[in-house]
Amino acid sequence: MSKAKIFIQNLIQEVRCKVTWPPYHKLQSSSILVLVASFVFALLIGLMDWSLKRAFVWFYNAF
Repeated sequence: MSKAKIFIQNLIQEVRCKVTWPPYHKLQSSSILVLVASFVFALLIGLMDWSLKRAFVWFYNAF
């Protein structure tokens, strides 16, 4: 159990002292970029899904 305790203590020390945290405005702009990119990819995947569905319905109804 002592190895786990030492590991957690070292982990906390590393997060507090060695990790460089971005400033708030940079973090905010990065978060907005991720949200916009996720929305765009969701739209693209939805459009591809809708068009493939329409194509398969047309194909199966043709025969």
